[in-house]
Amino acid sequence: MAVVVFLATGFEEIEAMSIVDTLRRAEIEVVIASLQTGAIAGGHGVKVVPDRQIEGINIEDFDAVVLPGGSPGYVNLGNDKRVLDAVKKAFELGKVVAAICGAPSVLAKTGILEGKKVTIYPGLETELRGAKSVNERVVVDGKIVTSQGPGTALEFSVKLVEVLAGEKGAQELKDELVANL
Repeated sequence: MAVVVFLATGFEEIEAMSIVDTLRRAEIEVVIASLQTGAIAGGHGVKVVPDRQIEGINIEDFDAVVLPGGSPGYVNLGNDKRVLDAVKKAFELGKVVAAICGAPSVLAKTGILEGKKVTIYPGLETELRGAKSVNERVVVDGKIVTSQGPGTALEFSVKLVEVLAGEKGAQELKDELVANL
């Protein structure tokens, strides 16, 4: 099981690190992929050294693509054709596609949210053209997983474990984290 997490300058640190840490605790391989060379600065100044650059990513090698939010992180992801192409290809291949905070708007740009039930950071609902926007913390519709923001990051991350590794793996992780989700 392998997941690629795309990071762009201005990413939300709580979301990105929650996703990476939680999935790795569940023994899911996580590759942090950057849109640029060198360390990537989050929206609050935390710098992360990526595992690979986006050019070194073959979507076929992964079971899921995950996009953290943060501003301007989600905007930078959504303005990058390589990210949009990767998300669309992952969806077409039947992979899990997940996004949190403002990043569901990136999924909307690809057209994959048409008719899907999704959530996004409150106030950004108009960016979900064609989707059925709901005000829920974490939403799963088929192979698409979305969530609202930093305060829902752990819940989102555990849900990703459940979607990828099953309920038993997610429950074991919740027990380890002492998470009553």
